Amino acid sequence: MSLLIAAVSIPALAQSTEQEYLERYNRLTKNVGNAGVGVETLINRWEEAFPEDENMLAAAFLFYYEKCQSDNTVSMGTSTYLGQKPILQLKDSLGNDVYYYYDTQYDDELFGKAQQYIDKVNQKAPLKLENRCAAITALANYEKGSPDMALSRIKELVAFNYGSKPAWTYEDQAVDNEMFKALVQEYCYSFFKLATPSGYEAFRSISEDMLKYNADDVLFLDNLGSYHLVGKNDPKAAQKFYDKVLKIKKDDLTAIRNGVILSRKMKNVKLEKKYLALLAQYAEDEPTKQSSQARLDYLNGKK
Repeated sequence: MSLLIAAVSIPALAQSTEQEYLERYNRLTKNVGNAGVGVETLINRWEEAFPEDENMLAAAFLFYYEKCQSDNTVSMGTSTYLGQKPILQLKDSLGNDVYYYYDTQYDDELFGKAQQYIDKVNQKAPLKLENRCAAITALANYEKGSPDMALSRIKELVAFNYGSKPAWTYEDQAVDNEMFKALVQEYCYSFFKLATPSGYEAFRSISEDMLKYNADDVLFLDNLGSYHLVGKNDPKAAQKFYDKVLKIKKDDLTAIRNGVILSRKMKNVKLEKKYLALLAQYAEDEPTKQSSQARLDYLNGKK
């Protein structure tokens, strides 16, 4: 999710003095980064001169958001952590596996300042969707496996989008419904990858909200199938969503592949044959088609 942080827009302004600050900032950060030596001093002077300058507010957000982070290594007794694979695996004195992961810690005070600045940016330019995403992404990264505040912001964004139909832009590009759905799905996918109870619930909640406004959208129906299959380990409930998807889009490979998985979980050979036949027909690559047909032939008693 952190890739969206870089999308905060800092457009040039017409007033020359503000423009000079912006140009100095861009030159400096090009060499030292968003929170390098001298950046804070420049931003403080910029803010003193032009406290309402949108460029300055965005720059201050980037400074405090980067400044509030510190990278650490943490040890866990589990083989996954927030969707990550371990960077190292060792044994403790009792022979138990210990897994090590990269982890980012956040200074609460500095993070709070970052959020104050990005909230001001969004107040001044409420239709720049990249800045809304920057605020949400920062919250999601900060909350890690329990994205409660980020979830609330996304739900508000979805309701506002479909209720008010704002003329969003994203880096000066007009945002249509397909682009908006793609951005929301990025968050859904990120929450699903966390593999935590709160992450799965956020994944479900956003998908359900999107379906209120995009009835029968296979993307978010697939999400609900995955929620039940993976998050709740309930293949029978998942099947209802995947079968609904296949009635709408008969070649939807997410539903077909996960149908094979859930049928095996249920040890339902008849059901597995159904999905294998679809996979053999609609798979995008020849090896998958051939392996699916071979498995189907085996289950049908063919040699």
